[in-house]
Amino acid sequence: MENRIDYEERAALLKALSNPVRLRIVHGLLTTGCHNVSCMEVKTGMSQSCISQHLQKLRAAGVVTAERSGNEVYYRAASQKVAALVAALMGEEADAYVL
Repeated sequence: MENRIDYEERAALLKALSNPVRLRIVHGLLTTGCHNVSCMEVKTGMSQSCISQHLQKLRAAGVVTAERSGNEVYYRAASQKVAALVAALMGEEADAYVL
């Protein structure tokens, strides 16, 4: 059977990560252990609304997943594929990342 490549899916992933703020958020999720918006605000200096808007786009593109715990929502990179792509972009090793 022929191995089919989903170019649309890969292009959507690249498009989602092509914004510097979104790339910074995903890289932070993978490296800092900071997984909620409050922590991201402190680490990045960006507003809650700005971070939330970008997280919404990342979720829609399947780059991050979200899980609610009480009043907080915790975000994670959606897959090893996302981690590998970010690692390649940043010149880092994906095995050092936390999913």
